Amino acid sequence: MNPPSPTHIVLIPSYNPGEKVYRTVREAREQWNPVWVVVDGSTDETPGGLAAMAADDAGLRIIVLPRNSGKGAAVLRGLEIAAAEGYTHALTMDSDGQHPAHLIPEFMAASLSAPAAMVVGVPVFDASAPSLRVQGRKISNWWANLETLWSGIGDSLYGFRVYPIAPLRQVMKSQRWMRRFDFDPEAAVRMCWAGASPVNLPAPVRYFRPEEGGVSHFRYLRDNTLLTWMHIRLFCGFLLRLPRLVLRRIDA
Repeated sequence: MNPPSPTHIVLIPSYNPGEKVYRTVREAREQWNPVWVVVDGSTDETPGGLAAMAADDAGLRIIVLPRNSGKGAAVLRGLEIAAAEGYTHALTMDSDGQHPAHLIPEFMAASLSAPAAMVVGVPVFDASAPSLRVQGRKISNWWANLETLWSGIGDSLYGFRVYPIAPLRQVMKSQRWMRRFDFDPEAAVRMCWAGASPVNLPAPVRYFRPEEGGVSHFRYLRDNTLLTWMHIRLFCGFLLRLPRLVLRRIDA
């Protein structure tokens, strides 16, 4: 069993993920200690199942939110508790089995080597990836790189990342956005604005079909509308920060 890290945690926001969450958590625990799951108001059977897992595992912690508030809100709650207990970094991953738990040590090692950086997973897609999702993310990635003056964000939407906790908390608490599906891309942009350079590492992603236990809460119209509004906000913020970003690029 891995000894607990005094600085880095794995943080898994979870909302009605289905049975895949148990395998996700087991695989994460095989690779890291501690692992925290933030149950974001789930109404399925997983809160009880996860609590039972944690009862037999000192390296697993379950934080239950009373109502569904969104992925970003769940992450922020975990960050607040982690910061209060002295942790400095958090690796975020989804609860639905899409993210590669076996790469947790590699991402944590990259973070330990560059603690001020944001370690960003760049998805490597297989045949299971929906073409619409693969092609559509290119638009968000283009905007995210424009909004950071091409700081090198390998992928703006993939949620398998390691963040330094202090600047991410500051970024999130300074405004009321980043609480739902907009968390991952907005965090990438705003962390770059805050000076956390991205370190990009490839990471496979797997999309499970419903008959394989896959659960998706993505809604094409709702979530793309949210992303469009997000990029409008970020572009306005980019224009305000443009002189500072240009000076930073020159100094680099």
